[in-house]
Amino acid sequence: MPRKNRRQSEPRRPTSGAQDPSLIDGPDGPVRVRRIPGASAEKIYRCPGCDLEIQPGTPHVVAWADDGDGDDRRHWHTGCWNARGRRQPGRWR
Repeated sequence: MPRKNRRQSEPRRPTSGAQDPSLIDGPDGPVRVRRIPGASAEKIYRCPGCDLEIQPGTPHVVAWADDGDGDDRRHWHTGCWNARGRRQPGRWR
C-alpha cells in the first residue's frame, strides 16, 4: 500500500485585503504599518518618499501614527518605505 504524505493542516491566511498592521518605531514615535497587496490597491495615491503616483494594482505600504485616528495615513511605494532611513532628517511628509 502506498504511503500518504499529507501536510498537516495549517491555519488559513486571509487572501484578500491588507495584512494586519504592525507597530514600528518612527522618528516621531510609534507608527502603524500595513502592507497592501497589488490585488487590493484600487486607487491612485501619491508617495511621500518620491512624490510620484502609486498606480492601482501596485503593492505598497500604508503608514500612520499609532496615536492618531488614521487621518494621517500615507501610502508609500515599498522601495521608498524601505529607504526612508536613508532620507535626510525632517523629510517625512
